[in-house]
Amino acid sequence: MSTQQNTPSSSPMAEPTKPARITLVAGLNALEGAALALGGIYMLVMGLLGRPESPQQAEMGGLTLIALGLIPLIASRGLVRRRSWSRGPALITQIIALPVAWTLLRSHGALIPAGIVLAAVSLTALFQLARPATREALGIRGPGASPEA
Repeated sequence: MSTQQNTPSSSPMAEPTKPARITLVAGLNALEGAALALGGIYMLVMGLLGRPESPQQAEMGGLTLIALGLIPLIASRGLVRRRSWSRGPALITQIIALPVAWTLLRSHGALIPAGIVLAAVSLTALFQLARPATREALGIRGPGASPEA
């Protein structure tokens, strides 16, 4: 007596389930994007309401951080939707985060733990993005792969 289960993964037309690593990387990118955007909003508000040494520089820095925060947020959304283009901005975000983490690690006080967290997040995301299984889950073919594969 054989019983056949009809699961979504057994159907040839079903889309494969999203690996946990994609969700992890999307979450890490969203976290970094939100942190950048919040830091930018803080700088912008302090530039407008506070008394910084250079209000124009604080306002422009805030707008820049907000714009830079959009990159990992958009990449995160693309990763959740399993879009192959999202891997590039996600990788670039993590690579750029490494020198920032290094700078934080070389500073003093509360910035050192922030550097540790940023380095851990960035290295974890880079490791997950570089894995062949992640490329496969995003539909990215390796070098020399035929289009039919």
